[in-house]
Amino acid sequence: MSLEWRHTLEALDWNELSRLYEIAPLGTKKPADLQVVFSNSLFKCLVYEDGRLVGAGRAVADGLDCSYICDVAVHPDCQGTGLGKAIVAKLVEFSRGHRKIILYAVAGKEPFYKKLGFKRMRTAMAIFGNEQQARERGLIDDS
Repeated sequence: MSLEWRHTLEALDWNELSRLYEIAPLGTKKPADLQVVFSNSLFKCLVYEDGRLVGAGRAVADGLDCSYICDVAVHPDCQGTGLGKAIVAKLVEFSRGHRKIILYAVAGKEPFYKKLGFKRMRTAMAIFGNEQQARERGLIDDS
C-alpha cells in the first residue's frame, strides 16, 4: 500500500471527505461543516492511496495547553492495516509539547486507544448538542 500523506487542505475534495466519514462509518458529516472544522483545526492528516482519500483525522489545539484529537476515519478497505494507528500517532507527534492530548473514543474502541498510550479520564464531562444520540452511542450515561 503506497500512501501519500498531506497535512494541508489544499485540493481537498470536501464531498470525498464527507463520504469517507459516512462509510468509515462515523456518521453523516456535511461537506460544508467539515470545511469549517478542519479549517479551524491546527493539525490535519489526510491520507491518499492512488489519489483516493482513505484516511483522515484532525486535532484542535491551542499550541500549548491542550490538543484534542478527533474525527479519525479510515476507509473500510484499509481498516485493519494500521492506518488508523498511524494517523493517531502522527496527530500525537504534531501535538507533542501540549500539556495534555485528549480524545474521546467511539464506544467499544477504548482498548485501541489505550494501546496507543491514552488513559481513561475520570473527570471528563461534556454537553452534547444531541444528548439523546450521544446516550444511544454510549458516550454518556446519567450516573
